Amino acid sequence: MRETNNPNRLWLRPGQIAQYGLLSIGGFIMIFPYLWMVSTSLKARGTWYNISLIPEQFSLEHYDRLLGTSLLPRWYLNTLVVALVATASVAFFSSLAGYVFAKYEFFGREFMFMIILATIMIPTEMMIVPWYVGIATIGWIDTLPGIMMPGMLSAFGVFVMRQFIANTPDELLDAGRIDGVSEFGLFWRICLPLARPALAVVVIFTFLGHWNDFLWPLIVVNSDNMQTLQVGLSRLSSLETGADWGGTMSGAALASIPMLVVFMFFQKQIVRGMKMSGLKG
Repeated sequence: MRETNNPNRLWLRPGQIAQYGLLSIGGFIMIFPYLWMVSTSLKARGTWYNISLIPEQFSLEHYDRLLGTSLLPRWYLNTLVVALVATASVAFFSSLAGYVFAKYEFFGREFMFMIILATIMIPTEMMIVPWYVGIATIGWIDTLPGIMMPGMLSAFGVFVMRQFIANTPDELLDAGRIDGVSEFGLFWRICLPLARPALAVVVIFTFLGHWNDFLWPLIVVNSDNMQTLQVGLSRLSSLETGADWGGTMSGAALASIPMLVVFMFFQKQIVRGMKMSGLKG
């Protein structure tokens, strides 16, 4: 006799089925533009406006042209250098400043920290003119240092690291001092390893922000060789001979690879860091 009531079998209620159905529809709507971008990059010339996700004729001509005859590899390298250097700078200085604000008592500490947080409320567009004047004064227009300089420090990074490091027990630092560890050694050997979840949040958000940055590189860069990826791709869609949608979509697909890699491998660190960095302190 067959047993019809299996306690290990999972049954979905109608409400759950409706929820999963709506979530699936919403997920498809969100991912459809990306799928269409990849599909367009694989379509032959002249078939770009076909909304079908499956190309009538697969072609890699746009990738061959971009990688072989355009400045896309140079733009990719420029963007990678800017993102990596700026991210390393933000990670180090934000961690160091967060450690000082969290573990040291000095005159004006809270006031200085509030001033740093207040800078988050200033729109980036209002800082363009002061940034440009400063960069032009030191002769860094149309250079990679000029692109990355405004993003070498981050008030958001200081806030996240300060909130997290504040929860590090002072007894660990006192024990380190007894063992003869220097003050910088306390930061580098004790606090920073314990703050890896928050540091991961700062690193990931900073890297993605610099990788997708468009406005500041557009203003400070003049030559084609010094353009970043986002600026270079934007010009492919505004050529005098007409928009190169195949090249634009192919370049955008290549530009999305680092972001996909970051989210695939570090999504757990993002969730963990956001939970632990802003709820206490």
